[in-house]
Amino acid sequence: MGTSSTEPTSDLMSDLFDRLRSESLRNQLQVVRQLSESGEAGLNTLMAFLLERKAHLENGGVGVSDGAVYQALFTANTAKIQEFFQSHFPQGVVPLRSEAGIDYGPLQQLLAQQDFQAADRLTLEKLCALAGTQAVARKWLYFTEIDRFPVTDLQTINTLWLVHSEGQFGYSVQRELWLGVGRDWEKLWPKIGWKSGNNWTRYPQEFIWSLDAPRGHLPLSNQLRGVRVMNALLSHPAWRT
Repeated sequence: MGTSSTEPTSDLMSDLFDRLRSESLRNQLQVVRQLSESGEAGLNTLMAFLLERKAHLENGGVGVSDGAVYQALFTANTAKIQEFFQSHFPQGVVPLRSEAGIDYGPLQQLLAQQDFQAADRLTLEKLCALAGTQAVARKWLYFTEIDRFPVTDLQTINTLWLVHSEGQFGYSVQRELWLGVGRDWEKLWPKIGWKSGNNWTRYPQEFIWSLDAPRGHLPLSNQLRGVRVMNALLSHPAWRT
């Protein structure tokens, strides 16, 4: 009886591992949830998947499914997982690259914790750091400063948001939606939950700081200061490379 009861579990884990490698993102996310609810065997399978992907991730090939696997393990937070992270992914699955010498580790931690409100505030701080000491002092951005942002840094910030939100959030998502409505801001705002009718969504209480938010809802960053900053962010060369 003992042998027959363990064999299907092993076969199931093998099947789910293969599906995690090959299926569509929607199906991959379902598999991640199934594995995260399958006890130690499921968590071991998720760790095996990340380990197999390690070289690809280190070369910047991180995808939304990789982030979902990391997120599931981060949430489970067993002693074995902590040791696994420390040995193989001490900074997470997203390479924290910066041409400006900025540390994006704290942002990765907040996003891994799904503390999207704090991550949004920190994102603006990082953008101001990219803009320079005057922007850091005033705590907001001029649209003219954004053109000088390094491509690498904006891509790092965007990837962190993207992979820790199951593909829901990030500048690249906002850009995709913006282009999808013909660059019409008045059509974009309600689509991403920033405006309802004639009423702007009030910060911070009316924004949705979870994955229940509309796609593209976050990050907010500097949007409350007008469309020019948002236009500069979504038009940056980082999204065309």
